[in-house]
Amino acid sequence: MGLRIVFMGTPDFAVPSLQLLISNSYQVVAVYTQPDKRVGRNLQLIPPPVKKLAIDHEIPVVQPETLDTARALGTLAGFSPELIVVAAYGLILPSKILSLPQFGCLNLHPSLLPRHRGASPIANALLCGDEVTGVTIMLMDAGTDSGPILAQREVVVSPQDTSGSLTPKLAQIGAELLSKSLPLWIEGKIKPQPQDESKATFSKMLTKEDGEIDWELPAVQLW
Repeated sequence: MGLRIVFMGTPDFAVPSLQLLISNSYQVVAVYTQPDKRVGRNLQLIPPPVKKLAIDHEIPVVQPETLDTARALGTLAGFSPELIVVAAYGLILPSKILSLPQFGCLNLHPSLLPRHRGASPIANALLCGDEVTGVTIMLMDAGTDSGPILAQREVVVSPQDTSGSLTPKLAQIGAELLSKSLPLWIEGKIKPQPQDESKATFSKMLTKEDGEIDWELPAVQLW
């Protein structure tokens, strides 16, 4: 397929979606991901998982600190993307970027929007005791995960699920949903549906302090 796509993502969650685009012969002209980070006792510089996959397939990798500059916009425009696909990228896309590609910017979000908008939807679903979560593909707008919905798929949360087990499950299902939805979107067969703002909830970026345990809570809530 000749569609020119820029993919934006960083962690393991984004890898199946990028692999899907590559395997289906879409023209991924660039991959945007967060800068390499130093981790561990030796502060070794580690590239994001998405970068490793892009390099394996000889796709240009761009790792800006921000997208909100004329230079960043110019670099992105130079790839002439017809579509931008975002999956757990970690940077806000300015309005000039949102309006750049012909088919818009699609975001793969690991929750059933409008529930659990924001930075930690998977952990938040677990902390809230949700029995069902899922993935949403939405057309991005200037808000935080507030754009109209193209497709959703539910996923049952088992009592044994943790972020570690639920994340790859949602990542794979999200990639499958992207595979089915993308051709329909390009062909104009999907009409994005506005989110119900009255049902919106928000998740925040988790910190180490959020791991503090109150042993007075019931056992199920502690789990």
